[in-house]
Amino acid sequence: MQVLFELFNNAGFLHLTWSHALMLLLAGTMIFLGIYKKYEPLLLVPIGFGALMANLPLAAMSASSTFVAEDGRVPLLQLIYDAGIRTELLPPLIFMGVGALTDFRPLLSRPITLLLGAAAQIGIFMAALGAYALFGFTAQESAAIGIIGGADGPTSIFLTAILAPHLLGAVAIAAYTYMALLPIIQPPILRLLTTSRERAIDMPQARPVSQAAVIIFPIAIAALVSLAIPPSAPLVGMLMFGNLLRESRVTDRLSKTAGGPLINIVTIFLGLVIGGTMTGSDFLQAQTLFIMILGVVAFVFSTAGGILFAKVLNLLLPRTKQINPCIGAAGVSAVPIAARVVQQFVSEKTMGRVNPLMAAMGPNVAGVIGSAVAAGVFLALLH
Repeated sequence: MQVLFELFNNAGFLHLTWSHALMLLLAGTMIFLGIYKKYEPLLLVPIGFGALMANLPLAAMSASSTFVAEDGRVPLLQLIYDAGIRTELLPPLIFMGVGALTDFRPLLSRPITLLLGAAAQIGIFMAALGAYALFGFTAQESAAIGIIGGADGPTSIFLTAILAPHLLGAVAIAAYTYMALLPIIQPPILRLLTTSRERAIDMPQARPVSQAAVIIFPIAIAALVSLAIPPSAPLVGMLMFGNLLRESRVTDRLSKTAGGPLINIVTIFLGLVIGGTMTGSDFLQAQTLFIMILGVVAFVFSTAGGILFAKVLNLLLPRTKQINPCIGAAGVSAVPIAARVVQQFVSEKTMGRVNPLMAAMGPNVAGVIGSAVAAGVFLALLH
């Protein structure tokens, strides 16, 4: 009987609090959305489960940037955090896998769409300024919040882990949640900022891209961006290395590993450890609500920036070469979600006559580069 009494006293049930209960509910909601609603399931399911384990009292399954081992015991997720987040290892590995899965031909066939991908990063800087000027966040925290507007989870994690690791859980959740909600967020902005005539612009068939071009491109971009903004090198360099593996046609085994088993393994670890940082004491604060609000602002401005810049370009281009401004919304780097949202919106509004999916993929993949460059700018200025 004494043994049972001791077991009961050492169980986590006696230590449950209202904050644990709220976080367990949030964790369950993320798992539900991932499994039953299919909202970013590859991330929301491991993040949700990591948050579940982190908020079970006495389970020792949390992770934190401020963790100090008192009895020599290090929580499992803390080990992953120290090895993969603190060392800045996991996000660049994700980028290598993304590069191995990305086709830059739509961008190379229409180089002008690189400008749309750059313009769509305006939401990053608008949200960062808002966080600093209106909500009282520090410059480093504001940069971490602003990067949500890039719609790029690994970039958000990479920058936040360096500049504001205490915000990691909230920033990651905002980034991945709003990426999943792009089909809800972007159509109203597209309706507001484009006319029926603009939506009906049918862009001509893109010119073919040579094999030499797709091989030179990742090498040149890796070198140029790394020389111009060195802090971007871990992300852009690994992205372009993964793409070179894909396009060289002589490293198929490496390309398949980077874009398959490796990226899957890293995604599991990344999701679990992000969830592990979402303890009630860190997550249930007013700043989390502010971050979620600013995340929406960032996505709205990024979407609008790409659309409006495309409209400006059309003022300079001959009528026969004008751009469907809707593809500017795909400049956020949620590949290929944003391009598919544009495709569905335009196709529905034109009764299937215009289908700009491939054209939208140009600014979409350009946005991946753009968000990594924006992160590098913040690091160069604030780290």
